[in-house]
Amino acid sequence: MKMELNEQDSLILHMPFRYENETTVTKIKALQNSNYSIVEGIIKDVCIKHHNKNKNLVVTLTDGSGYLQLRWINFHKSYVKNFIVGKKLRVGGEIRRNFLNTEIVHPKIYDYRANLPKFLTPIYHSIKGISQLKIRKKVIDIINNKNICDSLPEDIIKSFKLMTFSNAIKIIHSPDIDVPINSLIKKTHPAWFRIKFDELLANQLSLEIERHNRKKNKSKPLPTSKEFWDSVKIILNLAGINLTKAQKRVIKEISFDLAHNYPMYRLLQGDVGSGKTIVAVIAALQAIMNNTQVAIMTPTEILAEQHFSKIKTWFSNLGINTELITSSKTLKERNNIKNSVLNGNISLIIGTQSLIQEYIKFKELGLSIIDEEHRFGVEQRSSLYKKGIDPENKIIHPHLLSMSATPIPRTLAMTFLSDMKISVIDEFPRNRKPIITKLISDDRRERVLMHVATAARNGNQAYWVCPLVQDTEKNDLQNAVNTFHDIKERFPDLNIGLIHSHVASHEKITTMQSFRDGQLNILVATTVIEVGVDIPNASMMIIDHAERFGLAQLHQLRGRIGRGNTESICVLLYKNLLSNIAKYRLKTMFETSDGFEIASRDLKIRGPGEFLGTKQSGINLLKFCDLDNDIKIIELAHRVASIIYNKYPEFMKKHLDRWHKKSIISIIE
Repeated sequence: MKMELNEQDSLILHMPFRYENETTVTKIKALQNSNYSIVEGIIKDVCIKHHNKNKNLVVTLTDGSGYLQLRWINFHKSYVKNFIVGKKLRVGGEIRRNFLNTEIVHPKIYDYRANLPKFLTPIYHSIKGISQLKIRKKVIDIINNKNICDSLPEDIIKSFKLMTFSNAIKIIHSPDIDVPINSLIKKTHPAWFRIKFDELLANQLSLEIERHNRKKNKSKPLPTSKEFWDSVKIILNLAGINLTKAQKRVIKEISFDLAHNYPMYRLLQGDVGSGKTIVAVIAALQAIMNNTQVAIMTPTEILAEQHFSKIKTWFSNLGINTELITSSKTLKERNNIKNSVLNGNISLIIGTQSLIQEYIKFKELGLSIIDEEHRFGVEQRSSLYKKGIDPENKIIHPHLLSMSATPIPRTLAMTFLSDMKISVIDEFPRNRKPIITKLISDDRRERVLMHVATAARNGNQAYWVCPLVQDTEKNDLQNAVNTFHDIKERFPDLNIGLIHSHVASHEKITTMQSFRDGQLNILVATTVIEVGVDIPNASMMIIDHAERFGLAQLHQLRGRIGRGNTESICVLLYKNLLSNIAKYRLKTMFETSDGFEIASRDLKIRGPGEFLGTKQSGINLLKFCDLDNDIKIIELAHRVASIIYNKYPEFMKKHLDRWHKKSIISIIE
């Protein structure tokens, strides 16, 4: 059966991960440890040895330059008949050499009469038991038939000095003996430059198409007015906020986008505490003053309630109705809110994932705001965006503003978010003081407790964050419930609060309000307080078992303090015997408080899928490109995508089809 082009492409893009050199025979005395080598010799001895209660078949081979042991740990007794003293044998395998002997364990047996191959032998990741030989034969057939077409215009290939696709594929799958194997394995060979470029170009073309398609959609223009700017001044006065230059800049960028008749699609980035919330509030005000509604979705009820309590106070002075919707609302409350949103009486609704439930429908949603957008999956973000599309004719789309306190590294933004406009608040409010970070071993826990108690008695407030709610039998991690009782018993003169995911929603809100009002000295919590919580008087953050938290979590938790006039301290309590990754995280937290630097280092650990909230979403992320080392290829693909879209549109489908994911199993079988 003739193979379709996209099937053929899927097969040749199943790349080898290493190579074996079967082109030459190596003398035994010249064998190098750990190398894959081919050896020919005469069988000198065949015996069965006992090793650790197991039988080993050991065949000794000689070629006149030395002796090589061939060892089979698992073998059938009939297998011994294949080896006769004096018979010639050709074998291959990874060499194990020490001062006693040289051996190959479970060697591959070759026909010594056959010609040696002229090219390096590629080794592929297994595909449901399909043999290496079958994969190799299929790929070689495609290469030898010379029917691998190029998906790029010849002008592009020449202008940017790219290797042709067919040559790149041939070198990677069937390299000559003189091609440096390391350059293929490490993907630094020019052939790999072309493959990585093509993969990134497909990625960039998809985003280019998405960006242009989005501009074809229609949104209601939301222009500014004198009344709007007067209202902004009122809110800033009520909040006691003096905008930084960075905040003023991004407000202008967002305001400009909202005035267009196609949907804004913008990401607002800013480090923890840089002042993103007030920027989002001003954007919401612009939409509301154009007689449309606004939805703000947050990842936690605590953050939703905090936003609601602040914004309701500000907006009530302007006669704007604001409402909060969470899963803890009663059915009657949800029905009342549903009706008020549908008839337009509520201009701004704030909530968690409850916002994307089917029963919430808008009269006219002008702007969707997603706070801490990386905490939501792709489907959840999409669901909120689709809420505002006119159900009758699906012509009017809402504007979209996503916010993230986890800065996206430049390479990641360019690769996966280039269809979005990005605004960055790269400046902190003047009153923000740097946070002192200390790494302290758990051996000194008692001293930390005493210091926290003393600080609390002097009017400071502290968070004590634990990785677990309650103990489990299988680990000894410090948990929130036990820590709460321990501190409460030890310091009866202090008011201690407890908050975690199992606490009822109304209790969480009450406890947070007590802490905010200064009625609690210490708040013991899990990571439910990780995002958005803003309590200026809290100046201490103790993170128990800090080695168990991710970098982004540690940075977010540290960002809960340092918001007032008091010097703030973050203590990372850790257990000894740290893993290398844990050491790397703690070292990073100690060395820098720069969110972009922390995000860049975090990306190396977690990878782009988890970082962007696309892990397990079905989105096909990069297979070959390395975001750390391939920045030049990323920049080139970003530039060429625009050229192809505008000058060579006929090549777009051809190129995207090549990189469209297809099952290789069905192709080979």
